[in-house]
Order: sequence, then structure tokens, then C-alpha cells
Amino acid sequence: MSEGTMQRAAQRDPSHQRARRLSRAVVGAAAVPVMLIAAGCSSDSGSDDAGKDSSASASASASPSPTVQAAAYSKLPEACDVLSKDTLSDLVPKAGKSGKEGASNDTAARASCSWDSLDNNGVEGSQFRWLNVSLLRFDSDVTRGEGDKLAQEYYAKQVKDVQAVDGAKNVKSEPVTGTGDEATAVRYDLKKKEGSFKQQTIVARVENVVITVDYNGAGLAGEKTPSADTLTTLAKKAAKEAVAAVTKANGGGTSASKSPSEKATSSASKSSSKSPTKKS
Repeated sequence: MSEGTMQRAAQRDPSHQRARRLSRAVVGAAAVPVMLIAAGCSSDSGSDDAGKDSSASASASASPSPTVQAAAYSKLPEACDVLSKDTLSDLVPKAGKSGKEGASNDTAARASCSWDSLDNNGVEGSQFRWLNVSLLRFDSDVTRGEGDKLAQEYYAKQVKDVQAVDGAKNVKSEPVTGTGDEATAVRYDLKKKEGSFKQQTIVARVENVVITVDYNGAGLAGEKTPSADTLTTLAKKAAKEAVAAVTKANGGGTSASKSPSEKATSSASKSSSKSPTKKS
């Protein structure tokens, strides 16, 4: 039998064909674990990435929220109690025992009180005085900023508004020392149907609170017009007292009513007085 004949016979032999099929199955089975291992490696890699993403998300959620420094003062005093009886007697001598409290839906943030006095001298005329003290407190806010900064902005705007009052004549402004962190006095003449009024407004700021003192006077029915200098001096006294009342209401002493420069001078003076002197 020739070699070619033997090969064809072997190919037709069923047992030989089964052996070849078995050989191919073994090779295929051997390839399966390799595929599984590759798939397993790919799955582990995805797990690591997921872990990293989860860690990054946790880190982002743990980042601190924006904060702002809390305002120094958290409340206001009773507006009708910020001035002493002696001061009220000087400014509005005929005002009576108490003032008129202004309407407010939040007295911890906004409060005011007013007094009016009419000293009637009969045929010689009368002296009229009107006084109003308003208090406005600003809280710190994440979006708007710190309370004292907001108070500074309002203080500056309030001064400008007072200087631009409609109908005001002979407007004069000057800084006021010893009254909170900053203060300005604005005075002017104002003509009304009742007579000529001398208007004084003191705008002061202490920390996150702005105090506005409005004080005016007039001589009516023939009485002489009061001195603007005298009225301004009295208004300054009231403003300083109101600043001290705000500080006291928040647990502070009267030193807070001083200006920053006066505080520094006072501290330096205390330090120098405590320093030892050399003996000769």
C-alpha cells in the first residue's frame, strides 16, 4: 500500500478523526482560563478607578463651606433709654418723661425714638426743639460680607444723603472725635412755614452699628433763632451717649465710645505709666 493510500485511509478512520477533535477541544479549553484572567484584570482596573472617583467625591463634599467673621454687636439698647435724663433736659427741656418709640418689626436690628419740646413764652413767642435717635445694626452675611463693613458702607451713604437734603442752605460738615469708630456732624438751615430751623445731624458708627442723631430747633412767633453752634454741641453730646449705650448693651465698657486714635493714645499712656524708671 502506498504512502498516500495509507494517509487517506487514516483520515477516513473514525478513531483518528475523534482524536483530532479531542485535540482541538483541549487546545480550546486551555485558552478559556487565559481569557478569564484577562477579564479579571480589566475588572480590577475599573474597580480602582471607581475607588479613586469615590474618594475624590468624598474629598470635595468634605471641603469647608464659605464663612464670614461674626459681627461684634448682636443687639441694640432700648432706643428711648439711650440718653440720660440730664441730656434730654438739655436738648428737649419740655419733652416730658418719655419719648415716642418708632415702629420696628425687629428691634434687635432697627430701633428709634423721638422727642419734641415747645417752650411757650406767650406773646414773646416760643422755642421749639425736636430730637430723634435711630439705631441700625448689621449682621455678617456670607454673600454680603462682614457686619462692620456693611455698617461702614451705610455710614458713608447716610452722611452723603444728609449733606444733600432738599432745600438745605449753608450746609457744613465736620468730623466728630471721641464718638465710636467714626462720626460726622452735618448742619444746615431749613426754611419751613413755621419758621427758620437750624438742623444738626450726627452720623456715627461703632463696630457694626450706625447711630443717627437728628436735632433741630427754631424760634417761633417772634422768638429769636437758636444758635447753630449750641445746638451742634448738644447733638454731639447725645451721639456720644448713644454710642456708649450701644456698647454697654453688648457687654462693653465706655472705652468703646472713644475713637480709634484715642484708644491707641490711651493704651500707649497706660503702657508708659507702667514702665519701670531707672534709678540713678
